[in-house]
Amino acid sequence: MTLKACVFDAYGTLFDVSAAAREASREASFPELAETWQSLAAIWRDKQLQYTWLRAVTGDHIDFWQVTQDGLDYALEASGLDKNAALRERLLQLYFNLSAYPEVPAMLATLRAEGLKTAILSNGSPDMLNGAVSSAGLSGQFDAVLSVQDVGIFKPAPQVYAMVEQTFGIARNEVLFVSSNGWDAGCASAFGFETLWVNRLGAPVDRLAATPQHTMKNLSGLPALLAQQNHA
Repeated sequence: MTLKACVFDAYGTLFDVSAAAREASREASFPELAETWQSLAAIWRDKQLQYTWLRAVTGDHIDFWQVTQDGLDYALEASGLDKNAALRERLLQLYFNLSAYPEVPAMLATLRAEGLKTAILSNGSPDMLNGAVSSAGLSGQFDAVLSVQDVGIFKPAPQVYAMVEQTFGIARNEVLFVSSNGWDAGCASAFGFETLWVNRLGAPVDRLAATPQHTMKNLSGLPALLAQQNHA
């Protein structure tokens, strides 16, 4: 088997979803975040994901940017910060321009130099993804940036993963799908992709129908993994 494309989840995989709260906590305007930014970021992310799953089940699809705002509003209220409109606006501004994890630019450049197709497959809306790619300095590093907006349902619906086959015209087992979400990597494995779980937080494996074939703590070892797989 030769892997012809490497497809990445965006948020938490390429882009640091905690960066918005962390960066705001360092600004003089928001001293209230100094002790609470980590819990705020965690609640925000948890609710953002939960709302995508619930909307996928109920068929009540909306733009991921609205889901992101809804998750933030819940997190702010849970943290006692929901009266601070300036903080909300700043957090959303920072989220739209998330920074990439430090190993990402060099890793992508290596994959591109080796001739692999690269893509993003994300719940994010096109505007969000384009904003993150641009602000992180990753423009030109992807052959495609795929959003669930085109199929109207969030991950892990199989029609989301099928977008990769339709875009590149390759078989499922020719794709390495990379995600920091264990559930995403597991469901992509069940779909038929080769998968890598970037387990940045050292979490247990999700108890699902399938599990990721590979696990790493970050993306720095990805080019070596692909080289090994394609020369096995």
